[in-house]
Amino acid sequence: MQHNRTVARLLYAEEVDMGGLPVRQPLPTSQVEQHDPFLLLHHHLATIPATAIPHKSGVGPHPHRGFSPVTFVYQGGVHHRDSRGNDSVVYAGGTQWMNAGMGIVHSERPPQDIQEHGGVQEIIQLWVNTPRAHKMDQPAYFPLQANDTPTVTEDAGRVQLAVVAGQYRDLKGPIQTSSPILAIRLTLKAGGTCAIPIPADYNAFLYLLDGQITLEGFGLVDGLHLVLLNRDGEGCTFTAKEDTRVLLMAGKLLEEPLAMHGPFVMNTQSEIMQAMRDYQIGKMGILIE
Repeated sequence: MQHNRTVARLLYAEEVDMGGLPVRQPLPTSQVEQHDPFLLLHHHLATIPATAIPHKSGVGPHPHRGFSPVTFVYQGGVHHRDSRGNDSVVYAGGTQWMNAGMGIVHSERPPQDIQEHGGVQEIIQLWVNTPRAHKMDQPAYFPLQANDTPTVTEDAGRVQLAVVAGQYRDLKGPIQTSSPILAIRLTLKAGGTCAIPIPADYNAFLYLLDGQITLEGFGLVDGLHLVLLNRDGEGCTFTAKEDTRVLLMAGKLLEEPLAMHGPFVMNTQSEIMQAMRDYQIGKMGILIE
């Protein structure tokens, strides 16, 4: 029996407008700036009209430096293009992990065949901070499809876990991260229970896309809530009250100064100013669409 972590905060995913796109944002809030190394979570669900032009929809070219924008695809797909020549589509169940490093420009749009995949796009985008020592590394992009993601079924088929990064029991996630991260996608049927060990020096959270769980030692948690866990136990155990999708993220704390401005995450304001200048003069590359 593992000793479970207690709950630090329960955060509702309020709807916000991101340049015309409605997204739910439980992190950051006015009370919680970050859950080191996790900076931001956006949950986006949209129906793509049959009349929409995919390569003109979604999010056009924009830069990043100093962190990893990670996209977990739940419905439909995401077409990623960037200034380093990467061009790929990741479909439902897959994950795009991009280490922005010293700087990259990318776009994220619905794929051309989105209507053949249900015409709905549902994603979570998570910003994972990069340690100071790796903020100016060369950018790297890792597309991971569902069938390349190590998966295990537990509790008589009622719990499915897909390991994107880090180690869960005998499964090792394929994504190489710039600091130690555990990323697990969970799909639970009503009544399914799972117990997930979490390293003692990792911060961790659960985000429920829908459904409802009973979190051991706490109680009920509804969909569209993010649960910040304290670092006071060996893991977490929960049972689905109804069919529920959960994203579990855990990561070793960076414990470094944080300076953020728009799409740049550095350690000092002067580094932010440098990032803005570098982008303006083309040092992060060009993406023409």
